[in-house]
Amino acid sequence: MTKTELGRLGIWRPWSRLDPALAKDVEDLGYGAIWVGGSPAGDLDDIERLLAATDRIVVATGIVNMWKTPAEEVAASYHRLNDAHGGRFLLGVGIGHPERTREYRSPYETIVRYLDDLDAGNVPAEGRVLAALGPRVLRLAAERAAGAHPYLTTPEHTRHAREVLGDGPLLVPEQKVVVDPDPVRARALGRRTLDHYLQLGNYVSSWKRLGFTGADVADGGSDALVDAVIAHGDAAAVAARLTGHLDAGADQVAVQVLTAPGGDPRPALRSIAETLPPRGKPRGKPRGKPRGKG
Repeated sequence: MTKTELGRLGIWRPWSRLDPALAKDVEDLGYGAIWVGGSPAGDLDDIERLLAATDRIVVATGIVNMWKTPAEEVAASYHRLNDAHGGRFLLGVGIGHPERTREYRSPYETIVRYLDDLDAGNVPAEGRVLAALGPRVLRLAAERAAGAHPYLTTPEHTRHAREVLGDGPLLVPEQKVVVDPDPVRARALGRRTLDHYLQLGNYVSSWKRLGFTGADVADGGSDALVDAVIAHGDAAAVAARLTGHLDAGADQVAVQVLTAPGGDPRPALRSIAETLPPRGKPRGKPRGKPRGKG
């Protein structure tokens, strides 16, 4: 798929909180991609159900964990899904977190070997993206994949990532949002989600590279950190943050709507789509030609 076909807004949601009905509603709202998080299984059966329920939207993994699924298995799943659904599947892969993976070792070398194995399985570079935060893996995403899918970042990180990637590669950051004009309530919801990530070193390191301090990542996160990584306010305020990523060089922003447990993301997604149409004209200067079909 080309960048234009992908659209400027997608959604990000864990596989356990996605179903075919929601996927179809997201497509009808005009979003260009569904990024399936929570380390979906390598057989990609959950992704296949979403593709079968939709007609146009791209479904991407955000991400398949390299430690959980051998590259050979995910390569076979990639071909099955692309053959059946007209190239609407985009494979996102990543290394995960040392705090959550007993086997975690030599992360950069492991990523390179995994990409080598995907090459051996005939998964084209333009059909895959790489979870990337720091400059070394961002450069690898430009060299060995269609681009990068950073998570829990800011428009400032997006600007830096675009500089590292250069003009051509795809850049799709995830952005958590709370559509609620009450900042106290919105921050409280955001902190409940953020608490888990404050224990993961790769995110803490990324935030510190952006200028945050040890105090910002302590005790549930400072207001400044919460406000930086979780967009909140009315739909216009949230849309302004998403636009910040696009202006900084993102091709698409993967919107993760945060709600109270059991809440429905549709009202927020609808209000965002009405404020910032997902398939509007690209912002900023063109950044090179599409890299081909997935």
